[in-house]
Amino acid sequence: MNILLVYPQYPLTFWSFTYALKFIAKKASLPPLGLLTVAAMLPREWKQRLVDLNVRKLTDADLRWADYVLLSAMSIQKASADAVIERCARLGVKVIAGGPLFTAHPGDYGHIDHLVLNEAEITLPLFLTDLAQGRTQRVYTSNRWADLTRTPLPRFDLLRMKHYASMNIQYSRGCPFDCDFCDITVLYGRTPRTKDAAQIVGELDELYRRGWRNSVFIVDDNFIGNKAKLKKEVLPAIIVWMEQHRRPFTLFTEVSINLADDKELMVLMVRAGFDQVFIGIESPNEESLAECSKLQNRNRDLIANVRKIQHTGIEVQAGFIVGFDKDPASIFERLIAFIQESGIVTAMVGLLNAPTGTKLYRRLEQEGRIITTATGDNTDFSLNFIPKMSSETLVDGYRRILGTIYSPKHYYARVRTFLKEYQPPQKMQARFRIMYIRAMVQSVVRLGIIGRERYQYWKLFFWALIRRPRLFPLAITLSIYGFHFRQVFRRHEKRLRAERA
Repeated sequence: MNILLVYPQYPLTFWSFTYALKFIAKKASLPPLGLLTVAAMLPREWKQRLVDLNVRKLTDADLRWADYVLLSAMSIQKASADAVIERCARLGVKVIAGGPLFTAHPGDYGHIDHLVLNEAEITLPLFLTDLAQGRTQRVYTSNRWADLTRTPLPRFDLLRMKHYASMNIQYSRGCPFDCDFCDITVLYGRTPRTKDAAQIVGELDELYRRGWRNSVFIVDDNFIGNKAKLKKEVLPAIIVWMEQHRRPFTLFTEVSINLADDKELMVLMVRAGFDQVFIGIESPNEESLAECSKLQNRNRDLIANVRKIQHTGIEVQAGFIVGFDKDPASIFERLIAFIQESGIVTAMVGLLNAPTGTKLYRRLEQEGRIITTATGDNTDFSLNFIPKMSSETLVDGYRRILGTIYSPKHYYARVRTFLKEYQPPQKMQARFRIMYIRAMVQSVVRLGIIGRERYQYWKLFFWALIRRPRLFPLAITLSIYGFHFRQVFRRHEKRLRAERA
């Protein structure tokens, strides 16, 4: 068999970091870990090639080589996935599709040869058995959860690592919380399932063996869902491995705000090499948190929690949402004030959308408020339901938030606030890499000479160089992030103005 693994292209989004990647001459932030893991489940004698459309183009020659195209995608990649499927049909190449997009919307893909849905550890072997016996079905699905201790080592050998800004691995699936707008519990359940410490160390070892010496994203939606196992087994194993290999990686992941309640866990994470976490804060409004069942965020001093984590040595990135039924008219100004005071530099604010299958979607559907399918990008000014607040008021307020927090004056002030609060471990070492020098030179030209934010850029440049010299490279990195955020916001805002005209 000749198997062509195809990963669709991401559109321009805040999380694509498209503009930031140009500063370091990288083509994509992360490789397609799901496809690499699925590739390891296929018979080893099959020939496999990977085409990541975020890195290179898909040619007709690629497609003609393949007996099957194996396609995986998230909802935000739908347009690109649909284009790949159409090309395959035109050339008569069979398609096997799986992943979140197809699992959530199987009814939209009745024209695909085979849908291998839910978790591949369970459904892919069923398909492979039937294929070997010449009696394949069109749809394979299961309501069981996979045992991650049986998940194989991803096929990192299929990658050209030089094209990516970071590598990624997975430790767990599932989240103990049940936020009503989130489809993670729909896809992966509420009981966190984890790999063993030996598996995680093995994956780090494989990346190291293949020459990787940069950041590694642990892609879990809530890395700390099983704190006991982390503290007793996994983090101690990572710490030992890191020390044996002279700390070749920095790690980042996604967690819930209750990380701030566990000093021991934070210290262990820092010792293991974690320097960033993403947290879904969502809203400073208690009634909105109660509405969406974000119970873990309620009755807290959220800003104090953020500072506690950052004082430990971990930068907090955060997600926020506006558009809840309980959001008051003042929510836009309150959110701006919260973000500025917190010093959360990478503050990703989105409009509330209701993904298919979530509790939010079911409630809004019963109320007759669903108007379309969510795009998967809640930062593109789109709404897939009728909000309680007028849509125009909500979108205009959202524009005001982004226009403020990403403006050079407010953004660079937030960077300084963060750098004053952030306390990285003393043993943190800045590693010399050519791409960092390139990024700084590019930033001087694009931001400091021809950029609109020249004044704010140089103000931060010299402030960090004099006041926080150890964090100077981080200050430059955050300046580049800000440039990307502003460019994406301007693109979306321009399109919105054109649509309204």
